[in-house]
Amino acid sequence: MCGIVGVLGNHEAAPILVEALKRLEYRGYDSAGIATIDAKGQLGRRRAVGKLVNLSDTLVHNPLAGKSGIGHTRWATHGAPTTDNAHPHLAGNVAVVHNGIIENFRELREKLAAEGLEFSTETDTETVALLAQSFVAQGKTPKEAVESTLAQLDGAFALCFLFDGENDLMIAARKGSPLAIGHGEGEMFVGSDAIALAPMTDKITYLEEGDWAVITRDGAEIFDAEGRRANRPMKQVKLDAARIEKGGYKHYMAKEIAQQPTVVGNVLNAYLSGDQINMDLGGINFANVDRLSIVACGTAYYAGLVAKYWFEQHARLPVDIDVASEFRYREAPFAPKTLGVFVSQSGETADTLAALRYSAGKVDKVVSLVNVPESSIARESDVAVEIHAGVEVSVASTKAFTCQLTSFAVMALKAAHDRGHLDDAGLAQRLSELRQLPGLMSHALTIDAATKAIASKLAEARDVLFLGRGQMFPLALEGALKLKEISYIHAEGYASGELKHGPIALVDKATPTVVMAPHDGLFDKTVSNMQEVMARGGRVVLVSDARAAEEAGSGVWQTLAMPEAPELIQPILYAVPAQLLAYHTAIAKGTDVDQPRNLAKSVTVE
Repeated sequence: MCGIVGVLGNHEAAPILVEALKRLEYRGYDSAGIATIDAKGQLGRRRAVGKLVNLSDTLVHNPLAGKSGIGHTRWATHGAPTTDNAHPHLAGNVAVVHNGIIENFRELREKLAAEGLEFSTETDTETVALLAQSFVAQGKTPKEAVESTLAQLDGAFALCFLFDGENDLMIAARKGSPLAIGHGEGEMFVGSDAIALAPMTDKITYLEEGDWAVITRDGAEIFDAEGRRANRPMKQVKLDAARIEKGGYKHYMAKEIAQQPTVVGNVLNAYLSGDQINMDLGGINFANVDRLSIVACGTAYYAGLVAKYWFEQHARLPVDIDVASEFRYREAPFAPKTLGVFVSQSGETADTLAALRYSAGKVDKVVSLVNVPESSIARESDVAVEIHAGVEVSVASTKAFTCQLTSFAVMALKAAHDRGHLDDAGLAQRLSELRQLPGLMSHALTIDAATKAIASKLAEARDVLFLGRGQMFPLALEGALKLKEISYIHAEGYASGELKHGPIALVDKATPTVVMAPHDGLFDKTVSNMQEVMARGGRVVLVSDARAAEEAGSGVWQTLAMPEAPELIQPILYAVPAQLLAYHTAIAKGTDVDQPRNLAKSVTVE
């Protein structure tokens, strides 16, 4: 959600800022802007609503000079997406960009208004700029002004300040929203994440919760929330610019769907060795665990829901699963010997991080599944399991989902083995099944053309139903989520057995029903539900293997032929057709596939 970049460089900052913001487009935004300090030490600013190309056009006609600057892509919270509300915000000598929400901005706004200061926007961020400027007007230095400002802010934020007349100074701060400092040769950078800084530096310092930093071209002086100097390590990150390019694909989502055989293979290579599992769980033995509590949001929640089936069926280990945004507010109690598992692609999801902090000290250990090993969730976990998906740019998660599932599958098999429900021979068999995944996923990708043809018809629908039984139920939920995320078609996923408990009232000729039905132990029951849909004139898209499709009989409107696969890996494999259906339907409707409206990749505020 939103993106920040800052540069103290040796070259003109404006083009560098715009290019860095392009690498943060995946986070979601509806306006953008930059501010620079020119050779005379004067602040200048340009902003535009919509895509970054609009900002680029503005800069062509009204260029900004200067080798120091800050930039921002805004996802509107307080105030509509207008040019006036776009960042950076200026107040006198101060320019600021901000991710997050200032919860006490109304109180601060009233105080500043009483002092005679005027507001020109509807945003909470302008309050930060005016507050800092009020301290500068009192004679405080930029450092003192920011320190005083931070002391009055409640909420979640990542902030980066520039000051008029100070072309070798940026001040950055974070509380509940990620921020990183990049180190160059006589240059310094700030970014919401390392992706923004990839072409400029691979030397990164991650600010900890409550940190703020005074940055010049010579380096950064970091202070903790108590104002004490803090020694945060500089790390060399393995992130090259090529990994965040489209690589010949029309969309990032298409590239990331196609990468899945490779990245799933990376997970297996990382965590399997012969007939053994070598996933490092910090010494956790599931024989000593009585219960799992899985917490996540969105697609990650559906990965956890599949994992619930695996842990309970294979390891006989009870699992609670919660939506992170609701979890801590019901003040959930924990049974003894409970392991907390928190799932987040970015590792910065605000609700999931808050749930983790609520659980810390109440569960035996905190385990996280993350794609960013240096993220806040990873750092605050007892054990962080990296899902090895690589950079995922498209807002709609694809390869991160299948890598989460694959990591969970390995973990569930370890639990089954630890708890004595899977002997060595049984474990070897299950691992052999997992190793079939990359090849089967490559086979599944060959349905692309057939999916495109079906999607052209789905694009005409206003509503679509998705059905699945057992471990395919979460895939029905995920398929529906993907479709509505990027095509804006209303879609709902249901457990097939729930059809007669209400959803069957929605069935008609205009509402297609996508049935996720591999040949598994519940296939016959799924077919019965499918027949109920067809008996009422409903059009069924059957996603299944050839044997199951033949047994299902005639009357199916469309069929997507999947390869046969062992039951364990079917949920991972069937993510592919769910993703392709959504992707091609969105293209048929002409929507923005990678950056769908109103959505952000990383939700860093509640």
